[in-house]
Amino acid sequence: MASAAVTTDPTTLSPAQLTAYLARIGVDAPDKPDLATLAKLHRAHLMAFTWEAVDAFMGWQPAIGISDIFARMVEGRRGGWCYEMNGLFGAALTALGYRVTRLCGCVDRPKLGDIAVGNHLTLQVDLDQPYLAEVGVADAFVEPVPLVAGSFRQRGFDFSISAADDGWLRFHNHPAGVARTVDFRLGQQDEAKIAAMQQWLMRDAGSPFTGALAIFRHDSDGYSSLQDRTLRRVSAAGMRERLVTSSDEFADVLTQIFAIDLPNPADIWDKLSRLAQNRGA
Repeated sequence: MASAAVTTDPTTLSPAQLTAYLARIGVDAPDKPDLATLAKLHRAHLMAFTWEAVDAFMGWQPAIGISDIFARMVEGRRGGWCYEMNGLFGAALTALGYRVTRLCGCVDRPKLGDIAVGNHLTLQVDLDQPYLAEVGVADAFVEPVPLVAGSFRQRGFDFSISAADDGWLRFHNHPAGVARTVDFRLGQQDEAKIAAMQQWLMRDAGSPFTGALAIFRHDSDGYSSLQDRTLRRVSAAGMRERLVTSSDEFADVLTQIFAIDLPNPADIWDKLSRLAQNRGA
């Protein structure tokens, strides 16, 4: 397949890339950048792409420009983590005429402190009021919400946003969520801090992503997750889990449940097996 014409602007997609992106998520080109369209795009993006941090787990160092992310996720069958999921979504929204701010956020700030600010990229979209557009938290909500304090429910899961300290807002994930909180400030951008934290999370032995595998995919009433060798299916009704026990089963799970094509899945399984042995699991 011929590659879509690339863009040199890191915050938007070229017209050809935008057309390919919309085809990939199964949405027709919208008439106008309104809230209804934003909600449709937000849900469609999450149903089309898998959240995954396999590159960090395996020590792979892919290029991270928007055209590189587009090639992996839109033209290929890869997913991405917050920097890629929200990065691609924000670039598409900008190309569609939305006013998007890339917020420098922080997962688990109450525990980690401000040193971890930048460990999450999220999106503020300004319409009649600011909205939180968030496709980069692996197991959270599926449609945008107003950026104000309050509680909300989607697909039977309960979430909330509250005021935190010093002008921060805090998103609270549902009780079974892996990322428990995400902090952000309205309008706060810091691309240098985001880039530095992205590199640390991809490379450092202390990163939660270099020492454990994490893959998530949403569907209409919940999501599936693979954390190391544990496969879970989570909905508002409850959770089921089982252990993946072989390389062949692992490869099948990647394609059939998570709809991603990963290079050398047997190598990934070998690393998972070595980690399990080291942990006595």
